[in-house]
Amino acid sequence: MIAFASIDPTRGQAAVDEAKRLVASGGVRGLKLHPPLQQFFPNDRVAYPLYEVFAEAGLPVLFHTGHSGIGTGMPGGGGVRLKYGNPMHVDDVAVDFPELKIILAHPSFPWQEEAISVCLHKPAVYIDLSGWSPKYFPPILIQYANTLLKHKMLFGSDYPLITPDRWMADFAQIDVRPEVRPLILKENAVQFFGRLA
Repeated sequence: MIAFASIDPTRGQAAVDEAKRLVASGGVRGLKLHPPLQQFFPNDRVAYPLYEVFAEAGLPVLFHTGHSGIGTGMPGGGGVRLKYGNPMHVDDVAVDFPELKIILAHPSFPWQEEAISVCLHKPAVYIDLSGWSPKYFPPILIQYANTLLKHKMLFGSDYPLITPDRWMADFAQIDVRPEVRPLILKENAVQFFGRLA
């Protein structure tokens, strides 16, 4: 297992101090942020000192992107503002921290094409496929997973919301090329996380 921390970037210096402590402990190997829940745009400069800690340590940052199951169906969406999940805001982070490895978590519905664009354009940006059953993947995501982004797609289930068994069964039913399947399921992650394990 590789542990990722989640720290509220709006906490300022307290967030940076906590990040430095966790990174120095050696137990944390990345940062997970959920902008819709934490209510910040990824390119808000308030978060940049936190990114600096992980960039300097050579550790990745994973951003929740797209729709959020959290709050779905609740009055007012439970207060979750989906606008913060647009992956285009991560593009600025990829420009300002070109060596920082970034994962766009989940198919970024309804901004799938924006996520693909950022991932195509920025060498250090990857997409994980968790959070949605593969049977709901849009055709454009499958197209790019089979071609230009076949080395930048990462397996993920989003357990316990989607079990790995269900995700794998649904993945077996979609039109992903046989030679691409092992890349998504393991080999891309080995390349991405290899030095972090």
